[in-house]
Amino acid sequence: MSRNLKIGIFITVAVVFTTFTFYFWQMAQTPNFQVSKDKDFALLIPTGATYQSVLDTLKKNEVVNDEISFRFMAKLLKLPERIKPGRYVLRRDMGNLEAIKKLRNGSQDAVRLTFNNIRLKEDLIQRIGSKFEFGPDALGKLLNDPEVCRKFGFDTTNVGSMFLPNTYEIFWTTPVDKFLGRMHDEYQKFWTPARLEKAKALGYTKAEVSVLASIVDAETNRNDEMPRIAGVYLNRIRQSMPLQADPTVIFAWRDFSIKRVTGRFSALNSPYNTYRVLGLPPGPINVPSTVAIDAVLNAEEHNYLYFCVKIDPEGKLLGYHDFAVTYDDHLLNARKYQEALNKMNIK
Repeated sequence: MSRNLKIGIFITVAVVFTTFTFYFWQMAQTPNFQVSKDKDFALLIPTGATYQSVLDTLKKNEVVNDEISFRFMAKLLKLPERIKPGRYVLRRDMGNLEAIKKLRNGSQDAVRLTFNNIRLKEDLIQRIGSKFEFGPDALGKLLNDPEVCRKFGFDTTNVGSMFLPNTYEIFWTTPVDKFLGRMHDEYQKFWTPARLEKAKALGYTKAEVSVLASIVDAETNRNDEMPRIAGVYLNRIRQSMPLQADPTVIFAWRDFSIKRVTGRFSALNSPYNTYRVLGLPPGPINVPSTVAIDAVLNAEEHNYLYFCVKIDPEGKLLGYHDFAVTYDDHLLNARKYQEALNKMNIK
């Protein structure tokens, strides 16, 4: 073989090798997901899912730009035999190689679970359960099971207190019992020795603090005012006065469109109606914030027994409250509030 022929063969092989190398590099590294879209895609692979069902999901949501190259790389890397359940975020800059290795290795992306402003237990179940593979039904079954609730130190009425509003990172495939264990661990961490000592000084259990905190949370969204409102309710309890908290009446009716609690509403026979029942209701009327819990534990010491929404000189609601020691002073504040509601035609 002549020297020129050898050189020619070498060059040909080099060109072919380089071409195929470049082609494989393109297949492996070129962005191939959500190429024409403006956000990443969270692929959910349920337990027991097949490779074909994963392909169907990707196709249905138009996630993969070049399906042929994806299938080729997937087969090459044995993805069809190694499908693992989980939640996987496929980024817009991700190539086939990175994505397939992520799926094959089961390198999940956690769910960022954030919840707050939840009123009802069934809302809590739906909002949280829908974020995970176990679903609302499985979560609801456990939270309505007296023995399960007792295991964590609650009953089916107050178990919502175990869920502290915050942001948590949890895998989508986490079993429901493990999820509840995580929530209980977070609850225990929150209740530090210092907080437990403050609850003891008030003469309340953790669950009772949460019940009162839920009422405080419903009364105001002004964090700086919460300790004062908590102080009012503690004063009323100490004097054996009914709390007469409008939010408990609204909760008892399960009608959150009520804007004005009149005698018709406060006459309802319910353990949650604090116009008729002394002391705390049997459970929280929402999932209380940690701010409200701390407001109860650090309640302001004062002599106020009443409060009413503050009205400015033009008759507008200010979002804060006027506080009063005597009932006569409270009636003056309440009259301004009622007049403002009348002007706004709130029945």
